[in-house]
Amino acid sequence: MPREYQFDFELRHLVYFRELARQLHFRRAAETLAVAQPALSRALAQLEAALGVDLLNRTRRGAELTPAGRLLLERVEPLLRNLESVRGELRELSQGAVGHLRIAFTGLAMATVLPGILREFHRRHPGIRLELNESPTSAQLAALQAGELGCGFFHPDSPTPGLKTHLLLRERNGVLLPANHPLAAAPRLRLRDLARTPFVLFPRTHNPGFYDRVLAAFAAARVAPRIAEEVWPRANGIGLVRAGLGATFMTPSEARNLAADVVFHTLSGPAPESRLVLGWRQPPAPDAILAAFLAVARGEAGAPNS
Repeated sequence: MPREYQFDFELRHLVYFRELARQLHFRRAAETLAVAQPALSRALAQLEAALGVDLLNRTRRGAELTPAGRLLLERVEPLLRNLESVRGELRELSQGAVGHLRIAFTGLAMATVLPGILREFHRRHPGIRLELNESPTSAQLAALQAGELGCGFFHPDSPTPGLKTHLLLRERNGVLLPANHPLAAAPRLRLRDLARTPFVLFPRTHNPGFYDRVLAAFAAARVAPRIAEEVWPRANGIGLVRAGLGATFMTPSEARNLAADVVFHTLSGPAPESRLVLGWRQPPAPDAILAAFLAVARGEAGAPNS
């Protein structure tokens, strides 16, 4: 059985003792503490009785610490300073100034809106730690509904019960091609022009909605898709395009910073659309930390592209 410790004094006894030790004068210490001097004397006597030692000796000029009193003051000072800081820390936590928030994101989010949101949030709220994790849409939806995430950046198929979303990005996809592809320099490109080109996609289970929009675009273009690889995360698919193993779909916003060994083309005619949202659980009101992040994210992202 663990040993239980009992102390026959209260926190106020330590506070009173510290002030006495600082002032070494009962009247001045009592005035600082806003208590009657007899009450201060009783509190000191109770603390000495509980500890079994004398802490102060009265003198003609006031009081002086005993060796036991000096040792107790040395131990009590950091303890009381820490306790005094707790109130401010709890207030900051309740106001969303400190704490942490778990966030998931997809590759499209990190390649477009998320870096700017993170930069501005850190500037405004340096005391809040963000725990970031790249995760596909399907996993984010499950984690959000289970309460394991504060919010997520993902690609919705349809409204999800219990979740609220804010649209951040809505764009038609173009195609990313290896720089040495025969159509890399074409002035105008349609999906049907790429009938012989293999494509690098991602597993349908990660984002069924977008995957099905890709297949619908191929069908509208009257092209049977040639799917060479299905990989995740997004960076791996781009890497395979750079290696010359096929093409992949990409939004114009995502294509602003590309390596020299790939080229981006917009598409004429049928093309799948990407929709990026910020999503979170819909309790009666979000906690202060989440509310602070949502405010920054919605402000930084602005109106979605279309």
